[in-house]
Amino acid sequence: MKIAIGADHAGYRLKAELLEFIRSLGHELEDFGAHGPESVDYPDFASAVCNQVVSGKADRGILICGTGIGMSIAANKVPGIRCALVHDVFSAKATREHNDTNVLAMGERVIGPGLAQEIVGTWLATEFSQGERHKNRIGKVCALEAQSNLHP
Repeated sequence: MKIAIGADHAGYRLKAELLEFIRSLGHELEDFGAHGPESVDYPDFASAVCNQVVSGKADRGILICGTGIGMSIAANKVPGIRCALVHDVFSAKATREHNDTNVLAMGERVIGPGLAQEIVGTWLATEFSQGERHKNRIGKVCALEAQSNLHP
């Protein structure tokens, strides 16, 4: 899989720790920054990663900031993105199986690198369940997105 990854100044350290782990799983990575502690704006990184996903240049995206909250809010403004803020392994699995998420958000100030690796590994390995009830619900989410795009 090709993974687009990005972080702001509050998430760049956790991102750096995850790069080699994701590569060790056999995935290709494109790193959109940030690469240091200088203050930057998280929506810029969310946009870069999410645009890769919706354009098909990346299969999935991973976003990291201090809490993951800002990144997840910004990501979910991009049509076609289903981003989940996840800080536990159970939710990582469930959000792929039930919600077919294509972007994962995490918070460096909330979880450590060991747990982040477990979350990312689980999220990347889990497929959408394809069950009729889940497909129906995703369809309804997409309909809400389409409706909101008609009425800004």
